[in-house]
Amino acid sequence: MAGATFKMTLHDSDVMAALGRIADPRLMPKVMKNLGELNVKQTRRRFMTQRDPEGKEWAPLNPLYASGKRGPGILREHGYLLNSIIYQAGADQVAIGTNIKDYGAIHQFGGVIRPRTANALAFHMGGRLIITASVRIPARPYLGAGPADRAQMVSLVETIIRHDWVH
Repeated sequence: MAGATFKMTLHDSDVMAALGRIADPRLMPKVMKNLGELNVKQTRRRFMTQRDPEGKEWAPLNPLYASGKRGPGILREHGYLLNSIIYQAGADQVAIGTNIKDYGAIHQFGGVIRPRTANALAFHMGGRLIITASVRIPARPYLGAGPADRAQMVSLVETIIRHDWVH
């Protein structure tokens, strides 16, 4: 996955126990693929609900920015970040993330944007020219696995075990 790398290690005992019940290790790559597809769907759903993996609402938009914003909702003006969510499945692991390096990271973790080659940042917002030394972007976590996500993962693995269903 080129670009931003977000590493999340899932230490959920229920998910790990469900994975431990897979009798045929040759199924693991397919299970990881299915878990990757599921987590991408879960992550994309967060953009619609505007909540982090734990269910907490994302920080609201700056009112001045919101007054001139195009497109629906937070982090969905053009859909670049939403549409960049991908997964890579391996034999016994799956990575979920985005290849939009800086943009993806600043929205996941939050941070301060400062000019690199000038004395100030200059941009238009709400029909006004803004000149400032820095801009603080609040964290709006979209990657991860909250309790509801982990429960769906367990259910998926159990379904695969019960029905030997892997696509």
